Amino acid sequence: MRSKLLASALLLAAGAAAHPVLAEGLPGVTDGPGPNLVIEVADAKGNAKGRIVLDLYNDKAPKHVERLVTLAKSGAYDGVVFHRVIDGFMAQTGDVEFGKHGGDTARAGMGGSNMPDLQAEFNDVSFQAGTVGMARAQDPNSANSQFFIDLAPATFLDGQYTVVGQLVDGWDVLNAVKKGDPAANGSVVEPDYMVKVTVEE
Repeated sequence: MRSKLLASALLLAAGAAAHPVLAEGLPGVTDGPGPNLVIEVADAKGNAKGRIVLDLYNDKAPKHVERLVTLAKSGAYDGVVFHRVIDGFMAQTGDVEFGKHGGDTARAGMGGSNMPDLQAEFNDVSFQAGTVGMARAQDPNSANSQFFIDLAPATFLDGQYTVVGQLVDGWDVLNAVKKGDPAANGSVVEPDYMVKVTVEE
């Protein structure tokens, strides 16, 4: 199966809710209408590291949001590793096929779900710190299950990857996700993983 990665060149580059929630370390970011993905993160040994909350943009990328919600509700994301993490750029996860903690993750980043790939839903949201984007292969219409969360502004991705949401809580947890080897495109040895992913609507 083809790789569901950010393109190599990019890998080497470095309506609000009634009760807005400010994300730690991201002043001014508020929680929108959702739905939200709530991700419990642990290290490779199973030690809890905290919680990340992603506000999904149903108005900007409805098909991609539907896919993330479906996979989360089915439990497909539970136990999936952060297989590629590049300091100062992004943390990538979501390979429900080859990225399960406790298994052979050598091919993590190459797989997806058993559902069809998605047509791109490029939108006007810019990639900034905490922005959630869908990973894909060279074909713009190849996003499936993998997603990434930006650790810093990455505006060179604008209009090339589908923005699907924004981190609204757990900035400190995201930044503490184990980083990968820059010489290996951010591939992580003994990666952190998503213990449980739930949906709040």
